[in-house]
Amino acid sequence: MRFSHGSPGRHVNLSRLPALIATLAAVALMLTRPAAAQAQHVMAGMGGHSKITIPDGAIYTVPDVEFMQGMIAHHAQAIYMSQMAEAHHADSRVLRLAEKIAQSQVAEIRIMQDWLERNGQVVPDSSSWRTMHMAGMLSAAQLDSLDAATGPAFDHAYLTYMIQHHEGALQMVKDLFATPGTAQDVDVNVFANDVVTVQTAEIGAMERMLAEESTVDGQQSTVDRRP
Repeated sequence: MRFSHGSPGRHVNLSRLPALIATLAAVALMLTRPAAAQAQHVMAGMGGHSKITIPDGAIYTVPDVEFMQGMIAHHAQAIYMSQMAEAHHADSRVLRLAEKIAQSQVAEIRIMQDWLERNGQVVPDSSSWRTMHMAGMLSAAQLDSLDAATGPAFDHAYLTYMIQHHEGALQMVKDLFATPGTAQDVDVNVFANDVVTVQTAEIGAMERMLAEESTVDGQQSTVDRRP
């Protein structure tokens, strides 16, 4: 699994290594799971191909399971995007935000995986973003555009695309809560509400950063937010 688009010729800021190492260690921990659990990580791609069975007496529903599975893929792409920041010479503020997003979403992926395991459901791993496309996730063309940018252009693209990405996560929660009978499981309910709280705040921060950012060659950078 590769989370970075860095090239050999790009300078690495050694002062950022501790945060990067912490994130990578968390990813390694997330992927180091008991053999019994590994057998359930058969998420080559959900796409409706994996039947979800809800045991008698369970208070969670099929949409709850689909939400947790889909949000793992959603978070994983955000981590992938954020891992680009160092090598693409992001501004220090953008880099700190990217590190925060990556670290928090690694931890949240583990929470979702543990919930799915406890309930005997199929558990996606962090590569599932490559085969699952959830609301707000970047298209291949958008990822290529982000990877091609550097410096202020990367900052603008990252912030714009991450706002799109976060808005998609908020839509996923909205859709979950709009479905009758869902989010009765306390863990699902608390997690979904936490997503709204954290990502709404991060959207606000990113919008302020975009409003304050310097222009490039006297003109504001633009990126295509269409999938």
